[in-house]
Amino acid sequence: MNITDKNIDGGKAFDWGRASADYAKFRDIYPDMFYNKIIERGLCIKGQKVLDMGTGTGVLPRNMYSYGAEWVGTDISENQIYQAKRLSEGMDIAYYAMSAEELDFPDETFDVITACQCFFYFDHEKIVPELYRMLKKGGRILVLYMAWLPFEDRIAGESERLVLKYNPEWSGAGERIHPVHIPDVYMDKFRVVYSEEYPLDVHFTRESWHGRIKACRGIGASLSEEEIARWETEHIKMLHENAPREFDIKHYGAIAELEKI
Repeated sequence: MNITDKNIDGGKAFDWGRASADYAKFRDIYPDMFYNKIIERGLCIKGQKVLDMGTGTGVLPRNMYSYGAEWVGTDISENQIYQAKRLSEGMDIAYYAMSAEELDFPDETFDVITACQCFFYFDHEKIVPELYRMLKKGGRILVLYMAWLPFEDRIAGESERLVLKYNPEWSGAGERIHPVHIPDVYMDKFRVVYSEEYPLDVHFTRESWHGRIKACRGIGASLSEEEIARWETEHIKMLHENAPREFDIKHYGAIAELEKI
């Protein structure tokens, strides 16, 4: 499904379904600290029912499944949900292909609703009343994010430069450490009870970093096959010239926890 938003990539269409195979292989990369930050908040654990909006290939439910929560994952892309189901085989996780704006679970179904790497895509005016309705009393929204730091990491900066060469309007460029932005529309029904930003080092090989970049919105989800092939040739060459076989990329993580009031 092609998505267009004038505030994202200059309105250039993207479709996560086109990148699903690479997404499934190369974007399950969150380090232990990322998940520990969630557990330290007492969220997504045994006794809780959790909805993961924009679940993608189910990275969050799959990696937190052992903590005992009951998970439901939704995503706008049928291809992403296919990969999530495939990778979650043997786990009791319910997945549905639907957008955040289409969610219609019963009142007070969930203890926690998570949004990882996807919060800024949503129509917040539309979903806030629904999230409030679907959460139990005192329920939480947990917004999670992780990004590489192109100004602090040389390899990340070179990779980003090549993404911009092929997709100049890509708006994912230029990340610096900053808090998760919570739109004002949430403040009538929720209050922010916790937020944090923290540095992370994420380990890659040349192959896995190449795959991670290819699976980003600016390449695999939006460029033509011909453009992707040309980008791949340049990116692989750049990595062989600038990166060792294995290396860490500087990232940061961010978390914001909202309580239903």
